[in-house]
Amino acid sequence: MGEVSCIFCKIVRRQSPASYVYEDERVIAVLDIWPLNEGHTLVIPKRHYKTVYEVPDEEVAHLYKVVKKVALAVKRAVGAEGISITQHNGKAAGQDVFHVHVHVIPRYEGQKLPKFEEIQEASREKLDYVANKIKPYIRHES
Repeated sequence: MGEVSCIFCKIVRRQSPASYVYEDERVIAVLDIWPLNEGHTLVIPKRHYKTVYEVPDEEVAHLYKVVKKVALAVKRAVGAEGISITQHNGKAAGQDVFHVHVHVIPRYEGQKLPKFEEIQEASREKLDYVANKIKPYIRHES
């Protein structure tokens, strides 16, 4: 499944470490290793699609159903006042990993997000700690 060198495909295949907050048969949700805020989560289809234009409509619907579920769990777990949901397509839009993924970013009143060059890579220990805070808030329904 997926592309051999794609980091997200490696995470899906458990060939690269990640801090998982959700998984079902079609998508995974993991914490971003370069978080804009504590709880910054990526929701990723298991199948490799470079951009949203390639994703079948029913897969987009499922992806965003999970995005909504994850956004609510992240908001509750970290006490965020709001959530930004972003998805980039193409280099000009800021996409840097060419496997569709949706950012779920906790936000706080009056806070300016850091510039990319100001973001620190998070330790696996810290990411696992935050993932364990989020998981109890994930609703599982069939």
